[in-house]
Amino acid sequence: MYASSRIEVGEPPRFAFLARCKAGRFAYQEEAKRDASLTWLQSGDASLTKKMQSGTLCLPDTGTNPMSTYSFQHLAETAEILQRLEPETLENMVDLLADVRGRGGRLFFLGVGGSAANASHAVNDFRKIAGIESYAPTDNVSELTARTNDEGWASVFVGWLRGSRLHSKDALMVFSVGGGNLEKNVSPNLVSALQYAKEVGTSILGIVGRDGGYTAKVADACCVVPTVNSRNVTPHAEAFQAVIWHLLVSHPKLKVQETKWESTR
Repeated sequence: MYASSRIEVGEPPRFAFLARCKAGRFAYQEEAKRDASLTWLQSGDASLTKKMQSGTLCLPDTGTNPMSTYSFQHLAETAEILQRLEPETLENMVDLLADVRGRGGRLFFLGVGGSAANASHAVNDFRKIAGIESYAPTDNVSELTARTNDEGWASVFVGWLRGSRLHSKDALMVFSVGGGNLEKNVSPNLVSALQYAKEVGTSILGIVGRDGGYTAKVADACCVVPTVNSRNVTPHAEAFQAVIWHLLVSHPKLKVQETKWESTR
């Protein structure tokens, strides 16, 4: 049984995670060194493995054999991603979004699959919390399916943006695991939309995984979620889309409406 530790109320969030698992740190370290059969340690990012084996990356105390569980692995990967995110990039995104709102621009979210669901949620938050007029083409199922049927999947977003009279004062926010890649024929609809946005002069932002794809190449501000385990690119990329957009709408430069539970006394 591993020792547990307690986080005091009001402890700075930056240090709370490490403090929480401090008591079990060396036990985890020793188990990682002893157990060579942990295949997930060998399949992930080398720096992540080294940090866990040296004890410099800590996870919450789980009680028994934490290093042998997938839950431990996933949390370890998540912690590594958090450590590698660049706050400067996020601040650039905040400033760009504040400019869009200031000039009366609209914010269009583009995403496919799980990223489309995230886009719908983000539209709500940016409209309600940040006061930015926001839309996602995937929220309109009738138009989405009609354009896909009549014009093809690759042009579905660019057709929607043309119909919405995309303007240089507007902005696109791309949620994607790979960011789009024409050569590999992955998310060509995102690429076409981004090419059109560049023609119009629209600001481009992205929260993407892998190497960022076409989105990272053309974006004015783009957060590329670091890959710490090539087998878990999709779940981490889509999860961190939510982490990052919630950070954005909570930022003092963007937040104009208090959220319900924070305003309930």
